[in-house]
Amino acid sequence: MRCPHCKEDNDRVVDSRLTNEGAVIRRRRECLDCFLRYTTYERVEETPLRVVKKSGERVRFERERILSGMVRACEKLPVSIEQLEASTHAIEAKIHEGYDREVDSTVIGSLVMAELRTLDPVAYLRFASVYREFKDISQFLEELLPMMDKNEAGAEDQ
Repeated sequence: MRCPHCKEDNDRVVDSRLTNEGAVIRRRRECLDCFLRYTTYERVEETPLRVVKKSGERVRFERERILSGMVRACEKLPVSIEQLEASTHAIEAKIHEGYDREVDSTVIGSLVMAELRTLDPVAYLRFASVYREFKDISQFLEELLPMMDKNEAGAEDQ
């Protein structure tokens, strides 16, 4: 670190403390040439995660958008906000785990659909119909039939 006064790169750390709940380290330094004491702050450089949309547009990742989409899909269904919050947290963790700078919107959509499938089949179909832009009933049935087959197989096992 260069001294702000004499511009020499010859200092020592006198004191270090955590601030902002451990997000920042405050360091008191002393220049060994001119004996000036000064303070520096060290924090993690965060690169905001960007979402690459179908159009190629890049927008800032917003957790709230995932949650609001899931809330809309689960409207009037027996899914609690706590379940939706937990699912949103799981999706966000997977995204941050697998992507540093950019994530494709299709990845996010697939993660949301996977979570909704486990929460409620109707919510899953609602979200899928909008996300996959179903044009007619045949596309809806293509998604619905495998789910119905699984339900029938599960009912026969009981």
